[in-house]
Amino acid sequence: MDSGAPPAPELPERLGIQGRKKHLLSSLAAAQALATVQRPCYGPQGLQKLLVTAKGETVFTGYATAILRALQLEHPAARLLREAAQGQAEQSGDGAAFVVLLAQALLAQAEDLLRAGLPRAQLREAYAAAAAESLALLPSLAVRSLGPLEDPFWALRSVMNTHTLSQGDRLTKMVARACSATRELDGAFRPERVGVCALPGARLEDSCLLPGLALPGKPCGQVTMVQRGARVALLACAFGPASPVAPATALLSSPADLTKFPKGSERLIEKQVGQLAAASINVVVVWGGVDEKALTQADRHGLMVIQVKSRREMVYLSEVLGTPLLPYLQPPPQPGTCQRVYGQELGEGQAVLFEWEGPGTPALTLVLRGATTEGLRRAERAVYHGTDAYFQLCQDPRLLPGAGATEMALAKMLSEKGTRLEGPTGPTFLAFARALQSLPKALAENAGLAVSDVMAEMNGAHQAGNFLIGVGVEGIINVAQEEVWGTLTAKAQGLRAVADVVLQLLTVDDIVVAKKCPMPQQDLNLDAEKPKKRPSPVKKISPWNK
Repeated sequence: MDSGAPPAPELPERLGIQGRKKHLLSSLAAAQALATVQRPCYGPQGLQKLLVTAKGETVFTGYATAILRALQLEHPAARLLREAAQGQAEQSGDGAAFVVLLAQALLAQAEDLLRAGLPRAQLREAYAAAAAESLALLPSLAVRSLGPLEDPFWALRSVMNTHTLSQGDRLTKMVARACSATRELDGAFRPERVGVCALPGARLEDSCLLPGLALPGKPCGQVTMVQRGARVALLACAFGPASPVAPATALLSSPADLTKFPKGSERLIEKQVGQLAAASINVVVVWGGVDEKALTQADRHGLMVIQVKSRREMVYLSEVLGTPLLPYLQPPPQPGTCQRVYGQELGEGQAVLFEWEGPGTPALTLVLRGATTEGLRRAERAVYHGTDAYFQLCQDPRLLPGAGATEMALAKMLSEKGTRLEGPTGPTFLAFARALQSLPKALAENAGLAVSDVMAEMNGAHQAGNFLIGVGVEGIINVAQEEVWGTLTAKAQGLRAVADVVLQLLTVDDIVVAKKCPMPQQDLNLDAEKPKKRPSPVKKISPWNK
């Protein structure tokens, strides 16, 4: 008998086969899948990928963050690893591929140790000790540092050219100049002080550095310039009626009400624009639609209206101008101020410039030009990598050898200590060292070199005490002579991220996914009467009653 009660929910579905090693293999398979995608793109000689996003857009990129963002991952371990890599990119500006590749190598070494009989608890403890030892050894490898008044070009050059970029030196010089000019007197630096305005057209070598802040776009109304004393309001809403297409029902009792109804909205817009003018606002930047009637009122009050298409540009303006984003059409409590605002043609593109007077200009803008959208994206990412690296150097000016030299040096020191340690810690230190060696190996593979020969030469040089030997385009190089460096802050943050995600995956006892149970269909109208049976219109006559 059917009671009408909903069925009991099913138990979560277990992924993988029973057994601890099997669960580790499941995590390793997910990490290997991500590493297989990322490894060919690692390093300055890495390849590019054509990504087709879920929206159908085609993206040509070799950056790890863009690739990870486009992937649709189902495995929980893969998602956890992606979150760690994206967190590294957000904190340090780069290093997402470093996190993925090193985590995969550590999980592969952990699988071998577990198969050899090492208990999981001892493996986690030894891995944590090896990670702590690596972090403690990093400062000893920092042989160079950026001086407070030194030109940062040599320090930013290798950071911005993690992928082959045309006109890379010219772009690096402009970024170094902008960073040095916007650094405050106390030595602090804010990356948002260096703006980026990407305008399609021309060539990358036509890019220039402009004083002030530039945004792509042009003024909407008749007022196209504020020559002096600009007071800016930022609106994260439509410049006009709050909801022009919202469904509403107007109660009209007479023809006079029908005549007055459209005028009420016009009076409200006139009042709101008048309040902006009364607060001495003469520049309004809008992230939203611009109503024609509101624009007419702005022209009458002498307000310059600028429409932007990106929220990131609005947040950037808010940081530089020191004024909040307003969700309503109203005067700000503290408007942003600058000397003047005007539109300018830059080749085939249009931009709006915010300028300040005096040497203490709070912002500089690097106007990027390019023939293709992907070329502009690559140049823009390189600029952001450069500003993030300079921000890290202002906090900690120490630099580490690049081109895989730091990883090889750490592997050598961990191997030497692992051979002296007794118990399970020794083999774990050696496994950690082998995982670190996989990174310069990936650089050699992507450069098209003989991997075994390059690794043998690097190992011999590092064993001889020369820890400045890394992987170049044609073979091993001296990173000090080639000026290939990386920031200590980014490398330390990357090692912490790798250690955290690997230790989390080693502590996973099981991977479960709850099944989605379909909602049972119930009759919500419990009091409804059942339909009565209607009598048949045809009267049946039994032949026996004749």
